Amino acid sequence: MLFNSWSFLFFFPVVVGLYWALPHRLRWAWLLAASCVFYMAFVPKYVLILFAVIGIDYVAGLLIARSDGAARRRWLLLSIVANLAVLGFFKYFNFFADNARALAQLIGWNLPLPVLQILLPIGLSFHVFQSLSYTIEVYRGNQAPERHLGIYALYVMFWPQLVAGPIERPQNLLHQFHAEHRFEFARLADGLRLMGWGFFKKVVVADQIAALIGPIYASPLEHGGLTLLLVAALFTVQVYGDFSGYSDIARGAAKVMGYDLMVNFDRPLFAKNIAEFWRRWHISLSSWLNDYVFMPLAYGWKGAGRAGAAAAALVTFFLSGLWHGANWTFVVYGVMHGVVVACEIVTRRARKRVAARVPQPLWAFVAWASTLGFVTFSFIFFRVPTLAQATYFATHLHTGLWTQLTTVQGFVAAIDPLHGSPRRLAFVLLVIGLLLTGEALEARAGVIARLAAWPLPARWAAYLAGLALIALGGSYQNRAFIYFQF
Repeated sequence: MLFNSWSFLFFFPVVVGLYWALPHRLRWAWLLAASCVFYMAFVPKYVLILFAVIGIDYVAGLLIARSDGAARRRWLLLSIVANLAVLGFFKYFNFFADNARALAQLIGWNLPLPVLQILLPIGLSFHVFQSLSYTIEVYRGNQAPERHLGIYALYVMFWPQLVAGPIERPQNLLHQFHAEHRFEFARLADGLRLMGWGFFKKVVVADQIAALIGPIYASPLEHGGLTLLLVAALFTVQVYGDFSGYSDIARGAAKVMGYDLMVNFDRPLFAKNIAEFWRRWHISLSSWLNDYVFMPLAYGWKGAGRAGAAAAALVTFFLSGLWHGANWTFVVYGVMHGVVVACEIVTRRARKRVAARVPQPLWAFVAWASTLGFVTFSFIFFRVPTLAQATYFATHLHTGLWTQLTTVQGFVAAIDPLHGSPRRLAFVLLVIGLLLTGEALEARAGVIARLAAWPLPARWAAYLAGLALIALGGSYQNRAFIYFQF
């Protein structure tokens, strides 16, 4: 079920209303049933895959907790292998089979691997990583095994974050399903405000941008450098608005029912290096990879010093790229970020010395602009479907650029493909400005908290204006969230 759909407009108040009407002992069952309905709105039969993953890791957690020594490691390994096997089959089988056939053909072999007609279950990578975090934390002794099968199933299937995260840890979420929540109007208001901000990001910013740039991505070979540059920059804002919008809606919906999900984005477009970008972007994934991949590798290679940490970063970001999708474009995307983070690790001391000699405002601006420029460039490989098209896109950003920037005719021709009318492009630029200004002010002044303290008439006037902007300025074409494909 899409958050930006009419069915969700019915689903949400019914689920929340009955949740608060039911006694505490029945709420977990109601939430689990609602989560099944929410997920089955996509492809009903794939809920069985989730049940299988839940069953495996529920049993594995109990066995890990009651075992010692090598037996604990075996049960953990069973959980890891089982989860990765499910993910590998549905998400990566055809990718690896295609590449294996191509490699075999290159050396003159015939490798008759089949092409399976399988559909990737929505959000499978999120489910697998969240489920794996449970068995890993039980193994590490940081989480007691959950003995209530229904509540453990709810931990994996909680509907607000079911299909695109945040990827929660058991220490944060499991105990909240046991706690009895009492209705608080302040939490209801906070949750609805957060959901409203998320809907603004999704339907007003991200989906309006998608309508502008979608046709250009469908035929990038037909356009010059300035058009491609503008499209790349707009996609960076689109993917941020789309994914962070989902996370805000998920967090807000959970908060309305008394649950706190982790913050998944922290104004990443204001980051001043790539390592900081990943501390602010998709925080639940980057922290998962940091805790379970980067840190163990960096510790194991600590004898190599900064080179070992740099190598660990490369491996981690390679896996991050592969997590995003079974396509070489995602691998390139991940490796690009890994190379830059590795360079940042190796050059950290040198960069500090240079920063000390440069005026701080200038250094901060250059650091921010270069970071955002690299992120925008890397998103070309995230968005364009084939490596050949992405390479063309990336290597033709300069084509005709001088003419397009220095002549009126060239400039008009470059921006003409981006709009059906000048008003639409102007509106998109306006709402992007509102988004970035709002986030900058929130960081400095706590706009949302201050809004809650406004006099009642002013507060409701602001709410109604926001609702009108979402209702009248949004694009309502049931566009799926970008991260649903992962």
